[in-house]
Amino acid sequence: MTRSSLHRTALLALAALMLTAAPASAHHVMGGEMPSTFVQGFLSGLGHPVIGLDHLAFLIAVGVAVGVGGLNLGLPVLFVAASAVGVGIHVVGFQLPGAELIVASSVVIVGALIAAGRALPLAAWGALFGAAGLAHGYAYGESIFGAEPTPLLAYLLGLVVIQSALSVGVALLFRIRNLSVSAVAPRLAGAVVVGIGIAALLGQIIPDA
Repeated sequence: MTRSSLHRTALLALAALMLTAAPASAHHVMGGEMPSTFVQGFLSGLGHPVIGLDHLAFLIAVGVAVGVGGLNLGLPVLFVAASAVGVGIHVVGFQLPGAELIVASSVVIVGALIAAGRALPLAAWGALFGAAGLAHGYAYGESIFGAEPTPLLAYLLGLVVIQSALSVGVALLFRIRNLSVSAVAPRLAGAVVVGIGIAALLGQIIPDA
């Protein structure tokens, strides 16, 4: 089996696994309880983007887009920074109506753009990642709303660490593989992300779907 075939097989297996999983809604790492210590806050921040399938899909998509597009690694940093701001917006009490719908829609959009196999300008990706980051961060903020300062800061630290590691790590992986935006592997990854986004979107529109 060629390396290309191995990539396709791995991505297809990932697609089957992800599409059969239900998107997490509450995304609580601490069993639904509010983190009360630095360690709990940090672990919650580390886990939230991973157990939330829609958030995880977006992070991987960010990495894929940056990696195959040869884009600046500052783009994942932009998303991570925007998500931290989004958490802050939620924590201080500002309202962002339909945040979860925006999150799900952003997953569909970024996946579709990658699946299309066409290069986009840096500014377009920057605008998408910045806006999506605010929505994803606002959704993250729900699980830490009302927490004391210490676990809250630890939660933000965990978010920054895990999101940076995932998005930049995926970007570097695809960059090392030297795949173009029109290659099969990233386009298949984009299609998987679209499927996850649609499932999350349906879960928001039809809760029992």
